[in-house]
Amino acid sequence: MFMDLIKAYESLKTVNYWFRKPKFNLGYERAQYSKSLWQSVGNSLVKVLVGQRRSGKSFLLRQLVHKLIAEKKVNKKNIFYLNKEMFEFEKLQYASDLNDLIDYYQKQIRPKGKIYIFIDEVQDIKDWEKIVVSLAQHPILEYELFITGSNSQLLSGELASLLSGRYLLTQLYPFSYYEYLDYQKLSNTKENFIKYITTSALPEIFNLRTEETKGHYFQALMSTILLKDIMYRNKIRDYILLQDIFLYLLHNVGNLVSVSSIIKYFKSKNRKADYTTVSQYLTYMQHAFIVSEASRYSFKTKELLSGERKYFISDLGFRNYLFPSLQKDFGSILENIVYTHLRIAGYEVKVGIGSHYEVDFVAQKNNSKQYVQVKII
Repeated sequence: MFMDLIKAYESLKTVNYWFRKPKFNLGYERAQYSKSLWQSVGNSLVKVLVGQRRSGKSFLLRQLVHKLIAEKKVNKKNIFYLNKEMFEFEKLQYASDLNDLIDYYQKQIRPKGKIYIFIDEVQDIKDWEKIVVSLAQHPILEYELFITGSNSQLLSGELASLLSGRYLLTQLYPFSYYEYLDYQKLSNTKENFIKYITTSALPEIFNLRTEETKGHYFQALMSTILLKDIMYRNKIRDYILLQDIFLYLLHNVGNLVSVSSIIKYFKSKNRKADYTTVSQYLTYMQHAFIVSEASRYSFKTKELLSGERKYFISDLGFRNYLFPSLQKDFGSILENIVYTHLRIAGYEVKVGIGSHYEVDFVAQKNNSKQYVQVKII
């Protein structure tokens, strides 16, 4: 049995509605995601929210908990909410610990009927897949599960196979331009657009006052993602190389990049980097949602081309605050903004390659295909 079970339960009481309303901030409601998640409630599918750290996944979960109670009149006792990032739950490390805690909650609170389980940053619990599958497919009791994670591989391998498609996946992005305007209560002007693209779209940054504080914020966020979501998770050894590859991508947003070109760059700096390692690190960064790639698409052969591709940053704050001089590179900034906008809209995005020309983006969704060229007028 989980040794700190009673302590964990006491901590749970402070963030659940069982006895009193929790004091946490519900934050800004992001209509696009909130509506989609709300419409998915009421079935046995596991709802999975993924996205870069600090993109708003926790707020969305808490808003849904509140809405279930306020609008659907779900009994407060039937909602179990756990945020694994809270220090109080640091010793909750294994699926068996989580199982013990949920079992203890049921014995103490005695909910009747369907139980709604919310687990934030579930990937920090070893073998969490086992408890999710067990609850989702319970033969007697009825559970509806909502989980979040900061890694795109959350549903890879065994879990996806065991759930056999019985899940709904939603990826959260930093604020869109119109969310930014709405949150800040600003009008759509050139000045406000320039402010949006030269600062950040992460919600927490709006409450930081000085440029120095914002710089420290992104330095800490970068370290957390690279260390916790990539280095520790994938058991890699060379943190300095990992960080330097990320910084290289920051400086090359919108440029065609290949593993070979990265190796050549490090070689010019008298640094060693082999093909397999660089390729793996690029993949790990995409899994952690800190970067995303756009492969090249041949108009002639209608196939994807290997080798060079473009990499884009999840949030431009990493560039704007870690390297303020890059704020003047509007071409790269606008490409990153347009790419992210297309991804938020649900498009699969590639770089179009013709015989003697390049199209910045080929965006495809269902049977719709758009060709997008980014220009500064």
